[in-house]
Amino acid sequence: MARRTYLKKRSVSEAWALLAEAIGPRPTCVAETVRVDEALGRIAARPVTARDSSPAFPCAAMDGVAVRSADTEGTTESSPRTLRYGDQGVVVDTGDAIPEGFDSVVMIEDVHEVSPGRFEIPRAVTPWQHVRMAGEDVVEGDVVVARGRRIGPFEIGALLAVGRTEVDVVKRPVVGILPTGDELIAPGDAPRPGAVVEFNARMIAAMVSEWGGAPVCYAPVTDDEGRLETALWTMLGASDVVVVNAGSSAGRGDLTPTIVERLGRLLVHGIDLMPGKPTVVGVVGGKPVIGLPGYPVSTVVAAEALLRPLIVRFLGTVREERPRIQANLSRPCPSRSGLEEVVRVRLGDVDGKLIATPLPRGAGAISTLTRADALLRVPTLVEGYNEGAAVDVDRLRPLAEIRGRLVAIGSHDLALDIVDDLLREDDPVAGLSSSHVGSLAGLMAIAKGDAHLAGTHLIDPETGLYNTPYVRRIVGGVDVAMFELARRTQGLYVARGNPLGIKRLSDLVRPDVRYVNRQRGAGTRVLFDLRLREAGIAIDAIRGYGREEFTHLAVGMAVRSGVADAALGIKAVAAQLGIGFVPLESERYDVVVAARFLGDARVQRFLEVIRSAHFRARVRELVGYDPARSGEAIGVG
Repeated sequence: MARRTYLKKRSVSEAWALLAEAIGPRPTCVAETVRVDEALGRIAARPVTARDSSPAFPCAAMDGVAVRSADTEGTTESSPRTLRYGDQGVVVDTGDAIPEGFDSVVMIEDVHEVSPGRFEIPRAVTPWQHVRMAGEDVVEGDVVVARGRRIGPFEIGALLAVGRTEVDVVKRPVVGILPTGDELIAPGDAPRPGAVVEFNARMIAAMVSEWGGAPVCYAPVTDDEGRLETALWTMLGASDVVVVNAGSSAGRGDLTPTIVERLGRLLVHGIDLMPGKPTVVGVVGGKPVIGLPGYPVSTVVAAEALLRPLIVRFLGTVREERPRIQANLSRPCPSRSGLEEVVRVRLGDVDGKLIATPLPRGAGAISTLTRADALLRVPTLVEGYNEGAAVDVDRLRPLAEIRGRLVAIGSHDLALDIVDDLLREDDPVAGLSSSHVGSLAGLMAIAKGDAHLAGTHLIDPETGLYNTPYVRRIVGGVDVAMFELARRTQGLYVARGNPLGIKRLSDLVRPDVRYVNRQRGAGTRVLFDLRLREAGIAIDAIRGYGREEFTHLAVGMAVRSGVADAALGIKAVAAQLGIGFVPLESERYDVVVAARFLGDARVQRFLEVIRSAHFRARVRELVGYDPARSGEAIGVG
């Protein structure tokens, strides 16, 4: 099949307008009756009126004694009135019906027993004092829940209070979800080269459920036009909306736009959204068909843009927008003009200022969705934002959780993950808001006041000392404290069994060895460059020196997957990934803390954790780690 191009690319708003026009007015509301106590989150299909009044009869508004107001006339504190239980007073609790012939309630606090069967009151009461009248809250026939209202806990309580045990709700739109691709395997199946675990359909289904739809996941189909067409017709007969996942791009194997165009109307092929550009929108048999990209982040962003409003349209309700808040960018966030971009960011509160740090922007980086605290939307005609820019972000997590965490920007280390876990163990809103940008960038964040702490393992070429010289040079006039976190073994990652016999740095210049590097500013990169200079090895002689990854795990996976033969990293990751390791040296990993935060309770708790026996025991479980001096202060001069 010839490669097609994005001939019908549109903006998101244009794509939605075309789809809305093609499917016509809001589909006729189909209602179903459910029990009220099972209606949480459902949408009322029509106004729901009260069957009974609430209260249904005059009742006591508080605990006390029901009396006739006429029997209390003239009563004052200086001239209290004594009444008899029975014909002049009846004990009632809150909510009890007012006995016939009585019209008021004296609060129990004002009732004084004077003798058996007799009580005294200090003042007169007015008619219907402390009495809830029949229908005071709701009168029979009043509308309790309006059409289109989402039924929450309060609505459930109100409906039951007025005698409604069943309610008519909008039938959830059925969303058929079809994953496509020759490479898909089911979750839990043994992985194999070229295979991809199919999780997108289940993720889309969860989003559809959260938005109020009824998802139905279909078995994956291979990249075959006949099978895809058959599956599409089957789904159209049983669904209100059809979603085809993957196969929506412009490659030779991307069949969704071709099938939609042949069977119905292809409205859009490609939207001005990043990630999410390879999106298909069409109508087949009068029903909307949306082709979502295969990369998971693209899937989510495109589904939020087009599938969510479609479900809202079926339900006849209003889309709930995420709370928007302003934050300052900790580093530049460039973007391509001509595409609206959705950037995932981490948030943290430093000195009362929210700091946003962009996460990696790959469309396949599913972890960025779980780590993100907010979404930054870069408009189509904006070419990104500068460092320090104030930007509006859509918040994904509770503000208390964001403000309760320490902002840690710098080098990532497995021991920091342990700290984060131990902090959260004690306090659900505690923890670290970590951004893995390398040791140098972490120290710069401390210098700019964008972080509470930074992890660093930078060896100084002049002195051979770790961290202290760099802290003096980069942090400058900012007063800081530095604490050792752990010592760890650095060395070369190699394939299991070391089939190429790599034993030293000089082996990296061999033509059969492919290297993968860490990014500039990473402590591991600084160490690598220093050792290369000491050994007289030119960087140009190393095949793959220019290829960069941002974590030990990333370079380790490059070696494990066979796309690289060697990389420099820590021993613990090699053990975790089951690859070979050639130890080279031990290094010190420290944490730099801005001194003005040392009195912060969160920082104090951080220091308690890294000095604790529990932390050291957990770190000793990491291969190649020595936490004997964790928490010790290190002078920075």
